[in-house]
Amino acid sequence: QNTASGVAALQFNNTGIYNTASGSNALRNNTTGNYNTANGMYALLNNTTANQNTAIGKDALFTQSFSNAGVAWNSDNVAVGYQALYSNQPTGSLNGNENTAIGNYALFSNTTGIWNTASGMNALLSNTTGYANTATGLNALLKNTTGIYNTAIGINAHYSNTAGGGNTASGSEALFSN
Repeated sequence: QNTASGVAALQFNNTGIYNTASGSNALRNNTTGNYNTANGMYALLNNTTANQNTAIGKDALFTQSFSNAGVAWNSDNVAVGYQALYSNQPTGSLNGNENTAIGNYALFSNTTGIWNTASGMNALLSNTTGYANTATGLNALLKNTTGIYNTAIGINAHYSNTAGGGNTASGSEALFSN
């Protein structure tokens, strides 16, 4: 009950079901993960056991490879765009989950951050472990790495924040240097 189209798409799948892989090496290393959709060259390339992910675009969700000792688990990430959520790398079944990245390089550096929403090119680009952030607009929360509970709406909104938390910036370049 899997669909694969492209060189090495779903190449190592053995018990994973209801997966769709389209593109060279899409979901190549998946073994037991279920309900994943990968569309684009190297999309979800290193996923092995994580369930319920959507990766659309070259290198989207590229790095994610936490195996959870071979037991399937839900990570519920959505990455749409060139290298969106590229570095996502859970270290357990409770981190690196439930992120949404829409736009080229959105949440590019995220490793274990959870509950983040990035919409726009480079939105939350530098975020690594920060969680519960919302960034909408080109370069919104661009430099955030560990900040939590921030909302930035607008081009370059909350651009320079790295670790601040609980801030709301609305408008072009709002809280730019905070």
